[in-house]
Amino acid sequence: MRAANFQSADREFSICGILIYNLRTMNFQSADPRPPYRLRHAEGLLAASLLDSPAVLLHGPRQSGKTTLARHVSSVDRQYFSFDDSALREAAVFDPVGFVDRLPPRVMLDEVQRVPGLFAQLKLAIDRQRVPGRFLLAGSANLLALPTLADSLAGRLALVPVLPFSQAEWCGVTNPVAVALRSGDWGALAGRRWQPLRDTLLEAIAGGGYPAALQRPPGRRRAWYRDYVKSIVERDLLDLVRLRSPDVVQPLLSAVVAGTGQILNLSELASGLAATRPTLATYLQWLERLFLVDVLPAYANNRLSRLIKTPKVHVADTGIGCALLGLDTADLAADPGVAGRLLESFVQAELRRWYASSDDPPSLFHFRDREGYEVDLVLEWGVRAVVGVEVKLAATVQARDFRGLRRLAEACGTRFRGGVIFHDGEHLLSFGQDLYAVPLAAFWKPA
Repeated sequence: MRAANFQSADREFSICGILIYNLRTMNFQSADPRPPYRLRHAEGLLAASLLDSPAVLLHGPRQSGKTTLARHVSSVDRQYFSFDDSALREAAVFDPVGFVDRLPPRVMLDEVQRVPGLFAQLKLAIDRQRVPGRFLLAGSANLLALPTLADSLAGRLALVPVLPFSQAEWCGVTNPVAVALRSGDWGALAGRRWQPLRDTLLEAIAGGGYPAALQRPPGRRRAWYRDYVKSIVERDLLDLVRLRSPDVVQPLLSAVVAGTGQILNLSELASGLAATRPTLATYLQWLERLFLVDVLPAYANNRLSRLIKTPKVHVADTGIGCALLGLDTADLAADPGVAGRLLESFVQAELRRWYASSDDPPSLFHFRDREGYEVDLVLEWGVRAVVGVEVKLAATVQARDFRGLRRLAEACGTRFRGGVIFHDGEHLLSFGQDLYAVPLAAFWKPA
């Protein structure tokens, strides 16, 4: 959004004056020209939430398309305010009661994590006048982890996740893989033939899912991602929490990126960074809340007593990962080991993004036992269904590649609905009951 100039020499604004000026000028539809709109999977959930919830939170990282989505779905009379504007933020902090009282009937408040003291006043405003769709909020941190929000808006807030683009969203196609994983029915994909992705897959890994980056050429894209991470770590993180050792954050993130798709040994890392393990665990949690890192807990139930209960970590967007590692598609092609780990992170991100705003999103885990059997990703729909996912960069799949999935099936019993190995091949192949090899191209390429 184009910022209003609150510092002009010929006009002095009081705190109240700043607020009134914003109310008169910051119309939701009157900013810079809109970028080309691409259909988002969260669109339906947002539209439904605005019809039945007094406050709706668009929840996702900066630059993931939250405002563009809101403009497309929400009404034209909704006015927009961003707390990235220091004067507006000061007004809200100085007088939260007056700020909320003077808001127009329908507003969007962006970057609300920067003014946590506002949540209590929003609660009072909602309780006085419970109008569906009145407050559309957006935040670039996991606001549900902030006690002030959890306590203030519980029962009044609908959550709409808006993560970076999946490949299917960016290309404007459906994702039949996500549907088949949930239903266990792969019939719609059987008999088709896909072209192996090869370099296209590596380009997708290096490109990531942020629209501002994807609209740039590869060299400029990497620079954009590096600047993006620098801004998040040096500004947003420090806004949310006081760090005792801020110089440790970037090395910790670099360690996650370098070891993406693997179990992170915080105890070993702590000695190298001269930090305690609890400190690193806290910082890792904040990197997850800022959508830079995804943490997969170990899968366990009562029948899995021998599991290693250690989480696995992924860089949340492989475009960020490649930028921080200094990798392009040629580098990925030359190092299959690194490419394979980033591919695992890519697939878990694709599924996380597709399911995030669905009516019945799964919980995500990884599986590993003491005998060395592993499954890259486990999707669990409550007590009803468990699906295992393995990822291979190669085009071929063999029966022995399903050992981890078969072990998971034995452990889960009737809850096991299927196991899939995604690979860069041409055909969907069956390897026994509920076990399939599925081409990665099915995520976003027509057969």
